[in-house]
Amino acid sequence: MTTALSASSASSASSAPSAPSASRAAGILSRPVALNGLTVPNRIVMAPMTRQFSPGGVPGEDVRSYYARRAAAGVGLIVTEGTYVGHESAGQSDRVPRFHGEEQLAGWAKVAEAVHEAGGTIVPQLWHIGMVRKQGDAPYADAPAIGPSGIRVDGTEGTGKAMTGGDLDDVIGAFAEAAAAAERIGFDGVELHGAHGYLLDQFLWARTNRRTDAYGGDPVARARFAAEVVAAVRAAVSPDFPVIFRYSQWKQEAYDARLAETPQELEAILAPLAAAGVDAFHASTRRYWLPEFAGSDLNLAGWTRKLTGRPAITVGSVGLDGDFIHAFMGEGAELGSLDNLLDRLERDEFDLVAVGRALLQDPDWAAKVLGGRTGELKPWDAAALRTLS
Repeated sequence: MTTALSASSASSASSAPSAPSASRAAGILSRPVALNGLTVPNRIVMAPMTRQFSPGGVPGEDVRSYYARRAAAGVGLIVTEGTYVGHESAGQSDRVPRFHGEEQLAGWAKVAEAVHEAGGTIVPQLWHIGMVRKQGDAPYADAPAIGPSGIRVDGTEGTGKAMTGGDLDDVIGAFAEAAAAAERIGFDGVELHGAHGYLLDQFLWARTNRRTDAYGGDPVARARFAAEVVAAVRAAVSPDFPVIFRYSQWKQEAYDARLAETPQELEAILAPLAAAGVDAFHASTRRYWLPEFAGSDLNLAGWTRKLTGRPAITVGSVGLDGDFIHAFMGEGAELGSLDNLLDRLERDEFDLVAVGRALLQDPDWAAKVLGGRTGELKPWDAAALRTLS
């Protein structure tokens, strides 16, 4: 099921990008941008994508090479796949990397070193999945699922534990410790995963947060826990160390979900996060070209930048016409024009562009786009999920 593009995106045809698009791309995408104390050499970001190629939570040589290849090909900023923070209920797979433990951090230090040697910058995405977890999941089988109210994204109750004050403190500490470790072993910043129905997002969303204490209620109260995580991370790292916050309206099991129905509601959620120390927001959408609120062509990243004044990263089927969920299910997608994306960058709607599938399929995507070789780009093939090419 491929969704038709909006009228403003009609230039994104299902053919290879045009010559005008290719000729514009280098000039627009190659501009550096500052995220607090970090200068990203261009506007291209590698989006975080869970790969599960790290047995025991340890990123090995294949993971190191996977990221270094993209950096060598010109990706300005790499956001790693989600990495579990050091809390027993944080994850659900022993093959997803962790950002705690001596062996795990040693593996990540080598990844950061390789990316820097290739000329790129890199931040780990720090992750706690909350109520997505089921008891019995690895790596800690006896750990319960925890969340703001013990309610899953689908509304199921009684399958997890509502977090106590002690639980809140433990998770906040785990994020802060992971961020401090990231700076210590040579990363350029951190991204906090507050999107897609995972723990921080479960607090932000009224459907999963039914608390009656200071962490539940109106949008500002629901943002309190995430803001406290941000503040703890900010305090654990140097003042110029970038802190990025990824968020979304949609959830893994609720694609029509919305944190905010109006710009005013969105501002109520984002303002406490910005005040707590977020340097940039990564606004996750399924299709970057769609407007977020009626009466404006701005997408979610555009509204985020407008409301907070912070740099914003857009993402969502960049370089492709097909919906990414269906592509990940094995359906094909055509190469799409970059003209609409470049138009938005030129008018400063957002600051950086995260590329997922297209960059997963083609490690040289950035080099080809920046070099005007868009005719060489490879269309998406779901077989790319089975390797770390």
